[in-house]
Amino acid sequence: MTYAPVIPATGALGWAFLKRTATAQQATLAKSPEVQRDADYFRARIGKVDTADQLVADRRLLRITLEAYGLEADLDSRAFIRKVLADGTLKTGALAMKLADPRYKALTEAFGFGDFPVPNTKLSDFADKLLSRWQERRFETAVGNQNGDLRLALNARREMAALAATTSSETTKWLKVIGNPPLRTVMQKALGLPDSFAALDLDKQVTMLRDRAARTFDDGTISQFTNPDKVEDLIRRFLIRADTTSTPQSGALTILTQTRSLLRRI
Repeated sequence: MTYAPVIPATGALGWAFLKRTATAQQATLAKSPEVQRDADYFRARIGKVDTADQLVADRRLLRITLEAYGLEADLDSRAFIRKVLADGTLKTGALAMKLADPRYKALTEAFGFGDFPVPNTKLSDFADKLLSRWQERRFETAVGNQNGDLRLALNARREMAALAATTSSETTKWLKVIGNPPLRTVMQKALGLPDSFAALDLDKQVTMLRDRAARTFDDGTISQFTNPDKVEDLIRRFLIRADTTSTPQSGALTILTQTRSLLRRI
């Protein structure tokens, strides 16, 4: 990726600047030649895709698709992604419904390969919807190439509000946070929980998260994050702790360190 967003500071100052300028900066990214080429390629071909096999056979289409859902690390796991997509979400034993990370379910529902005789790729607005999501994620990735914490903050602002608005039980919502690595990193850091927290039994993790959230935010639910002010409070706490933590085990710092190492090798 050649596009580089403007981020003049880290932590809370960087976040404040990013919020003010994100819309304009995303528009600049969308106009970049590489993004336009990928978008044109996707629009020209996705309507001809009828099955999960056809999607995973086209590496470029698959890359754009996975990037749109933050799952680009699975690009070389084509058999796994084909199985996730082909199973759909409605039949008993569907793989996407067994996985802890809710992003796989969202991906599978979007395409509908295993659920409907005619997949959603045939819908006239399918390409535009996915590409809008993809361009937003591309911007987050570009931000992450400079500052991993701010990428996690952008992701949390979108994903936490969406999760909070679902009709799932509070226990299910907490489990979805635990199963989503970027959200878990933000929540765990914001609540001041140690890295060893992730090794606990899931029931204990949910209990600890609820208790700590109740003490921190005066509310132990995920539903509270339908309030944008609560999401901002979560992000502020995360960034303060991330900015003052020097341990390399920090989730956000690990992302940033890995990215810098990669850039040095290019």
